[in-house]
Amino acid sequence: MADTPTRDLNSVRYTVLFATVVCVVCAALIAVAAVLTKPSQAANALLYKEKNVLLAAGLIGPGDSVNTAQVQAIFQQSIQARLVDLASGELLPLGSTDARHYDQRLARDDPATSREAPPNSAGVRRLPKLGIVYLIKKGGAVDQVVIAIEGLGMWGQIYGFMSIGPDGNTIQGLTYYDHKETPGLGGEISNPSWQALWRGRKAFDEHWNVGIQVIKGQAGAPDADPMRVDGLSGSTITSKAITQLVRYWVGEQGYGKFLKRLREGAPA
Repeated sequence: MADTPTRDLNSVRYTVLFATVVCVVCAALIAVAAVLTKPSQAANALLYKEKNVLLAAGLIGPGDSVNTAQVQAIFQQSIQARLVDLASGELLPLGSTDARHYDQRLARDDPATSREAPPNSAGVRRLPKLGIVYLIKKGGAVDQVVIAIEGLGMWGQIYGFMSIGPDGNTIQGLTYYDHKETPGLGGEISNPSWQALWRGRKAFDEHWNVGIQVIKGQAGAPDADPMRVDGLSGSTITSKAITQLVRYWVGEQGYGKFLKRLREGAPA
């Protein structure tokens, strides 16, 4: 009789019961941890996104270390987040929504807040009804606007921000902050030196047709070769993908109508 407890501990029933209890406890702990850390995760995600907005606008430089308070100060002083009806290009009324915390990716994936995108070469399958735009103001006037851009690269989705001047045409800067491109090849889209090559280029030609493109080889200086950007060595597919996604988002399906209103002087 003395060895009965030992036999019970080695039984299949005990093993299954013990494993079940451990799994339940671990699942509960993970759930509690997820709930407790959700606010900080959301805050970190917002900070990361807004840092990249500042990078695209040239308000901070690559490698600059800025904290939450500094980002908040720059936004309060110079930046206004707004939502755009992509179908009309019109800005939603100021204060009608919390644009700064708007998650365009979630909106894109929700059938209630998005629509199926027409066939396109950028790999955009769904289009949010509302797009976020950051108005960078200087002396009370819009000095540049930052738009969200995305599309399909070689290995997955590419996400970034592009800054465009008040003429609705001149590219002021851009950054790609989330992608799966091959390091050292297509991954060079994250290289600040390559991103700097976009500054001063034009998104549209003289007839307002989208013309910007990443070419194979070297492009000239922006004033002499305004709609072409140096290609990425050994990364033809990624270079083509960047061309297509940028063209998509400055075009009619993306922010094209908004940019047209901007250059025509629509109030912001």
